[in-house]
Amino acid sequence: MERYRVLLVEDNPVDVLLTRETLRESPLGIELDVAPDGAEALDYLFRRSHYRDVPRPDLVLLDLNLPKVDGYAVLRAVKTTEALRMLPVVVLTTSRDPYDVQACYRAYANAYLVKPIALDEFTTMLHSLEEFWFSRALLPSRVQP
Repeated sequence: MERYRVLLVEDNPVDVLLTRETLRESPLGIELDVAPDGAEALDYLFRRSHYRDVPRPDLVLLDLNLPKVDGYAVLRAVKTTEALRMLPVVVLTTSRDPYDVQACYRAYANAYLVKPIALDEFTTMLHSLEEFWFSRALLPSRVQP
């Protein structure tokens, strides 16, 4: 079975745990890597430090409010780097602020999702995201030019 790799950039341990548990149940074989802050996410994505040999993720789930380097800076770095530009980045945050939504889409986020507060809604949203990106969408990492 082909496995998918997701990078979750999230500093909230509860959200990390919920995401890990939800995706672990997936029949699609999803491997979840976690970066607890923006600086670590950039090291992972740019294969610096101990991430030199890590495979590129198929999808990034990115929180905006992160320690060290915020989600906007991570998004801009990904979308302005030729080698990473096509990597799908889904912003997954608590903010409903129209400024945040527009700023992320201006920076070429592939989607902007607001984290539901209720556990069952959060799980449903993750399953929908998983279904779309790994069963419906053609990912750039999975097609040869």
